[in-house]
Amino acid sequence: MINTLYLPELREMLAEQDENGLREFCSALHPARTAEFMEGLTPDEAWEVLRYADDTTRVEIFLYFDRERQLEILRRGEPDEMGRFIGELPPDDRVDILQDLEPELVETLMKHVPVQERRDIMRLSAYPEDTAGAIMTTEFARINRNVTPRTALEEIGRQAEELETIYYIYVVDEENHLDGVVSARQLLAALGKPNVLVRDLMETELITAHVNDDQADVARKVADYDLLAIPVVDDERHLVGIVTHDDVIDVFVDEATEDAHMMGAVTPLERSYLDARFFNIWRKRVGWLALLLVGESLTIVAMTRFESAMAAVLALSFFVPLCISTGGNSGSQAAALVIRALALGEITVGDWWRVVRREVMMGLAMGAALGIIGFLYGAMTPAVSLGDVSRWMLATVVGLAIAVICLWGTLVGTMLPIGFQRLGIDPGFASNPAVATLVDVTGIVIYFSVATLLIL
Repeated sequence: MINTLYLPELREMLAEQDENGLREFCSALHPARTAEFMEGLTPDEAWEVLRYADDTTRVEIFLYFDRERQLEILRRGEPDEMGRFIGELPPDDRVDILQDLEPELVETLMKHVPVQERRDIMRLSAYPEDTAGAIMTTEFARINRNVTPRTALEEIGRQAEELETIYYIYVVDEENHLDGVVSARQLLAALGKPNVLVRDLMETELITAHVNDDQADVARKVADYDLLAIPVVDDERHLVGIVTHDDVIDVFVDEATEDAHMMGAVTPLERSYLDARFFNIWRKRVGWLALLLVGESLTIVAMTRFESAMAAVLALSFFVPLCISTGGNSGSQAAALVIRALALGEITVGDWWRVVRREVMMGLAMGAALGIIGFLYGAMTPAVSLGDVSRWMLATVVGLAIAVICLWGTLVGTMLPIGFQRLGIDPGFASNPAVATLVDVTGIVIYFSVATLLIL
């Protein structure tokens, strides 16, 4: 919902070109709140307000706008002004924004981006999507290993004017190889020791990420070691950037959103739900639904094969939905647990046997519990629907079939994500609907096979 609290005042100040009022509006609140109060403005009005903010505040407020508004401002602004502004954005953010713009407009804007920033954009854009190189920033504090603490602090003071924030102070050699990390406290404590160099103070046991590491692996590493930032190196251990904790939060949100979409049989959306076009959402949903519909149609084939069994014992058909839902639910449960465990790195493909053993025991235990419930339901079948079959024999068939189907669904839900991971396919594609569809078809075969074996 758009916050309209300050809209009349903002538009009045814009009409009167109230410089003092607009400057105060931009600086008085947290940038996130300022951006929220500007939601009701048009892109042109929003940029006009941002012109009255200082460079740092303008960037901060702009980054709190939703992506569509950011893009619209860049589309509608003067290319030279927008190009210079892009150069002021954090390296990783400007690359992400430019990737969402039309190539023709990007080409036009890049002509007006300062040379150094333009080269940085081209370098970051060359890294594959969803890797450490694609999400890292190239702005970070670094000092030479062979300088004194006093010289190092003076250098950090000069760098601080250009850096958004300083998480760690990285130590490099003359060729920019990462050697270690040092804290400001260590440098300050060593000011009275003229013979001490930075290399004598630095920590050399570092947690690093390779520039081509998957972003999800990098995010987990930052979370596991409770880091504010992680240095990114290339094959020769040159320090090329850092991935900060706010980038990691974005990765976790993106990965969780992607997993949620896949587990709901929806191809992940590139934009937010309300910003995505109707046709794009339809296309991403209907394809999966059509595929699942074709898969579910195999249940017709399975039931046709056992038509004579259903004709002989009408009551068998009563419990088909019960068996189908049991298999689908147990499989979906197992798939959700395994997919999440794979995503968090709690298990790997190499753990497949341990996982299977655990889930076999779980499937047997759950199958026994559900089988008893199924047995009770079967025992309550009206006599008119039993034909020549004993009530207790039917109950045994239903209970046993449900137990076996529960075990089978659990195994399918367990092995499908692990198998996908082994083949290099995102385990998220082993979604709940996919597992449920597979188990539905095979569950019918199991149910009627048990019935045929015991009572027909």
